[in-house]
Amino acid sequence: MGAAHTAPPAGSLLRFENVTVCFDELEALHQVSFEMRAGETRVVLGAAGSGKTVLLKTALGLIKPDAGRVFLFGHDITNVPERDLFDIRSQVGVLFQEGGLFDSITVAENVAYPLVNRKTHTVPASEVDSRVQDALRFVELEHTLDKYPSELSGGMRRRVGIARAVVSEPPLVLYDSPTAGLDPITANTIMALIAKERDTQNTANLIVTQRYQDGQLMANFRYNRNRGYLEPVSGNGDAAGHGSNSTGTVFMVMKEGIVVFEGTQAELEASSDPYVIRFVPKYS
Repeated sequence: MGAAHTAPPAGSLLRFENVTVCFDELEALHQVSFEMRAGETRVVLGAAGSGKTVLLKTALGLIKPDAGRVFLFGHDITNVPERDLFDIRSQVGVLFQEGGLFDSITVAENVAYPLVNRKTHTVPASEVDSRVQDALRFVELEHTLDKYPSELSGGMRRRVGIARAVVSEPPLVLYDSPTAGLDPITANTIMALIAKERDTQNTANLIVTQRYQDGQLMANFRYNRNRGYLEPVSGNGDAAGHGSNSTGTVFMVMKEGIVVFEGTQAELEASSDPYVIRFVPKYS
């Protein structure tokens, strides 16, 4: 482990410490550092090939850093063998691109998969069905239990993917392009569900996306449990720290593996960097 390295602070869910990842001679990530805690959202923007997906895979231990360290739930996973990562990795929810569902099993079986295929934090068999039904009810698809993924629309498959990602109530969820290929209305529905999960379970979310609007929704809306819907954050960007950052949303822009921006929505929109402002629509 090395005594010279500082342990992550208590409550840290994910921490990158000067992480560099190389493929042959190319650096996919270059000295990336950040930290996430409960309830925080980090929205990662960047052009294709900027290192966004590599970031997610490195967070899960699927890719090993060539330099630096990765901490997951306080554990240094930098050099942990694959066989020893299963237990800690099972505590992370993941939504893959296109939902990543298994076509040969039903929606209910897809959602149940994280509950019945992990060795730690096991759920009694008698509770699996109710947990699956609750997760599908959360994404308003409880009527699809016996259907197969091929019978669902793209947006519905993405919602099932969210149900599977959150069914085990993980403290951290990684989203890889959750709205890619969806129409704007469906995309907003997906992001509203992610915000709902964040605000009802205090979940931390690391969201890779190419839609600035995804980050806008996460930064400016919060789910009201009493009323049962999203509502604008009060203050709308006032100096007291409300508005665009009151939901704990941080924007991060990547370019060729380097974090070239990190900050609030207001700071992002005020940037003069030509590359950074490419990801901010002019009407914002």
